[in-house]
Amino acid sequence: MEFSDKILTLAEEAEAALAPHFARIDRIAFENTRRVMDAFRNHRVAAANFDGTSGYGYDDRGREVLDQIWAEVMGAEAALVRQQIVNGTQALTIGLFGLLRPGDVMLSVAGKPYDTLEEVIGISGTPGNGSLADFGVAYDMVELAPDGTFDWAAIGERMSRYAGRLKMVFVQRSKGYLNRKTLSVGQIGELVDFVKARSPETFVVVDNCYGEFVEDREPAAVGADLIIGSLIKNPGGGMAETGGYLAGTRRAVELASYRLTSPGTGGEVGATLGQNKAMYKGLFYAPHTVAQALKTAHLAAYLFGALGYPVEPAWDEVRHDIIQTVITGSAAGLCALCRGIQAASPVDSHVTPEPWDMPGYTDQVIMAAGAFTQGSSIELSADGPLRPPYTAYFQGGLTYESGRIGILMAADAMLAARGG
Repeated sequence: MEFSDKILTLAEEAEAALAPHFARIDRIAFENTRRVMDAFRNHRVAAANFDGTSGYGYDDRGREVLDQIWAEVMGAEAALVRQQIVNGTQALTIGLFGLLRPGDVMLSVAGKPYDTLEEVIGISGTPGNGSLADFGVAYDMVELAPDGTFDWAAIGERMSRYAGRLKMVFVQRSKGYLNRKTLSVGQIGELVDFVKARSPETFVVVDNCYGEFVEDREPAAVGADLIIGSLIKNPGGGMAETGGYLAGTRRAVELASYRLTSPGTGGEVGATLGQNKAMYKGLFYAPHTVAQALKTAHLAAYLFGALGYPVEPAWDEVRHDIIQTVITGSAAGLCALCRGIQAASPVDSHVTPEPWDMPGYTDQVIMAAGAFTQGSSIELSADGPLRPPYTAYFQGGLTYESGRIGILMAADAMLAARGG
């Protein structure tokens, strides 16, 4: 691979400036690795835990111990970690349908949830397809304040309006496809305190995708009733082939488990079919792998910011997820960036990504993802909907070295697209 002198010089400047930020990331990775290893030791992980089961999956000791480890690492009372969960959207659907009942109200307090949840909630899609709205669950939303923090007055007003019906306050930690700041664990803790002081019976549920192991604690550790995510993002460490997790209070996880399987059986069943080892190993790698992705995101912010593109977060900001946004300003620019990432991928580098009508999205989406595991966004990828201001969303990087190569290729592609 060849890179322009301009981009190589910028990368060297970036790494010199980013040295203290990289050191902070390494310190967090060390603390998170220590927490993971303590949990492995506390629960006496042995080779026998990697054995799979079939059929009903009764008495799968590996599955049971993994749930216990996950709960400890996440600061939760209980957890469900299952390869049967196909993606983050399904994990979230399990949590939402597990906790909500007809007549209940779900209040999203960080703006609109991720695009793929619109049909789950019933904001969009065909009536009768089985959304929450079809089952009589009401939905309302509060935008974040202009400074990116929670709008406490608006949240309080909605809580009063729906008193007695407000079953769930939902918060998406990451920005998703919105141009907003990602929320910190500390901010989510403040939200939990605010909600519980006014309505102790209301569940606080967090879409934790892209945020795991970025900080040294997770939202369950500050009181969230349920946190939810995908194993082919941060917590799978690039090793898990599929799967998702839900972690939180014992009651919330129990209710979710009844939606995952059936009332009465819950988390007691589910054959692991030889997937335990990959999920254990992925959790072990996750703090380090997330650190590599964070360093890649910092580099992207510096390079694209230096090239004149608006970026969020800025290169020198503390991060709360692995996503880096770059506003390209045009459909051509967005496509060029994604094609540069694809060309630097270890898998399918010869493929040219094109925008398409992706299921669950309201706009055409272009995705660059030459990954070992399909859809794995802890591996370097870039995507974005074809709508103004044509924002690219970067995430991932199993190693900093491969992530660096991807960013350099994308930057050169952008230079070429605008004529140098």
